[in-house]
Amino acid sequence: MKPASKFEIVAARCWNVLNEGKSFHPVFVLGVFFLLHALELGSGEFWGRALPALLLTATLVVLFVRYDFPLKLRWALWGFLAVFVLVFRFVDAGALALALGLYVFFTVFFWGTFYYHLRTGAPKTNFVRFWRLVLENPDSTSGNFLEQAPKALLALFTLEYLIQEPLNAGRISLVLIFTAALGMASYLIHRKFFDWKPVYPTEPTRDVNDGAPLAERVIVVVIDGCRLDRFREAEKPYLQKMMASGTVYESVETVYPARTVVCFSSMLTGAAPERHGIASNLVLKLGLRVESIFDVLRRRGKVGRLVGIAHLIDAFGDDVASVTSVAHNDKIDQNLIAAARRELESHDPDLLVLQLLAVDQNGHTRGTYYPEYVERIEITDGLIEEFMGWCEERGYLQNAAVILMADHGQGRGIGAHGHLSEGERFVPFAMWGSGIAQGRVVSDPRSILDLAPTIGCLLGVEPPKGSTGRVLTEALDRERS
Repeated sequence: MKPASKFEIVAARCWNVLNEGKSFHPVFVLGVFFLLHALELGSGEFWGRALPALLLTATLVVLFVRYDFPLKLRWALWGFLAVFVLVFRFVDAGALALALGLYVFFTVFFWGTFYYHLRTGAPKTNFVRFWRLVLENPDSTSGNFLEQAPKALLALFTLEYLIQEPLNAGRISLVLIFTAALGMASYLIHRKFFDWKPVYPTEPTRDVNDGAPLAERVIVVVIDGCRLDRFREAEKPYLQKMMASGTVYESVETVYPARTVVCFSSMLTGAAPERHGIASNLVLKLGLRVESIFDVLRRRGKVGRLVGIAHLIDAFGDDVASVTSVAHNDKIDQNLIAAARRELESHDPDLLVLQLLAVDQNGHTRGTYYPEYVERIEITDGLIEEFMGWCEERGYLQNAAVILMADHGQGRGIGAHGHLSEGERFVPFAMWGSGIAQGRVVSDPRSILDLAPTIGCLLGVEPPKGSTGRVLTEALDRERS
């Protein structure tokens, strides 16, 4: 078990540039364009044609960075591409072949096979399945072929159209009119059909535990990327027994976009993404704009620790005990649990948040609709049982409350999560132990924003400033504290 190195932290941030669709698009378009003209880059005549073309196409690229086209919206992009071909009567075969060839190489072979084999131990033949996952993927990452391919081709065809012949007013006007029309169409499509974003509570958290703490310690186990429906299908005897001894929430919703750093930020601040400032896994400005539960505990003389992989550092800084994510998928959760044990022994924290990653990685590498995904949830049940047994033997569960949850689910394709497709939106959520009511099942809608204020109530501290989550009062039993 090794912590994430400085190199891994930087590498993770660089990888997110290529992973997030908004940053991948301009990088990919520019890269393909320069490769197409690699032999001309030293020519002043080429740059005389290329610079005006790049400037005129920049608006189109910015438009595609601004607007995601996930889920059902991505079909509009193929309509835009068809309109371009009909209006401009132009297709560049070289750009088409190079863009599609590089995209398939990057996603299917480099990312889906070579990268995942080195990082997680995925089979060397993973490309046999991964190409189908890329075609199915509905999320606005770089792995969404049906979104990224038409975006790239539209930008590249526009660039090639502009540099093929000397510019004139007619060619410039046609590109500007097409870009303006595409921008208006994009705006209207998103205004009418972008209808899956959750509605968050806006009032500051009102419930505050001014009395005695209900628990002396809270342990939160987060099964990253665990779909609620597949969780219910899995054989999980330990978790089933513990959930029956506490309170289960059947309708807990994640946030938008359902990306890991975004979700953890909302979970541990009680704030919506617009308030805490983390909008994707690519965190350009490090840190949160609001308090986290770790800040509250620090102010009250208590200790909180988050055990997870490197990219959580971008939001939570030194509150993260990082573990390298470069490990076989059979080992990563064991490594994270070993780090959690070390944190309990070294810091005896009042709050321990443990991220388990193997289920999420299995969904990304092998898909969520295959048996391996459910099998990984079942393996995780055994690992959690071993960890909780270790905690109980050493007294860490005495007067402690345990919360089990996921940060987000996963959809079709390469474990899509971001835009709340089927499987992403609702997550497992259960509580048991000190201060938790027994045998309750709550079906009313709740949010992962509710985690931070509920932790505060259990530990007898105020919710973080900026929290709009609601304390999960149905689960609390003051007589059991």
